[in-house]
Amino acid sequence: MTFIEFKKLLLDAELTIPKFGKLIQVSEKNLQAYKKKEEVPNAIAAVAKCFAVMHQNGIDYKKEIESLELKPKRKKGVGFAKKNQK
Repeated sequence: MTFIEFKKLLLDAELTIPKFGKLIQVSEKNLQAYKKKEEVPNAIAAVAKCFAVMHQNGIDYKKEIESLELKPKRKKGVGFAKKNQK
C-alpha cells in the first residue's frame, strides 16, 4: 500500500497520523518515515483498513484498541543506558 492510500484510509477512519500512532503505540516519526519509502508495511496497512471499515460501520474501535493497553516498544542497548549493577 502506498503512503497516500494509507493517509486516505486514516481520513476514512477520521484519524490523523499522530492520533493513529498514539492509538497503536507507534511513534509518529516511524509512521512518517513510510512517506520516504512510499510504502506502508502490510501490518500497518491492514490495521488502517480495519479502522476505516469499522468506523464506516459505526463500530467504536478506539475503545476496543485502548482496552488492549498496548505498550510502546523501546529500543534496548541504545545510547547511554545504565548497565545492570551486580
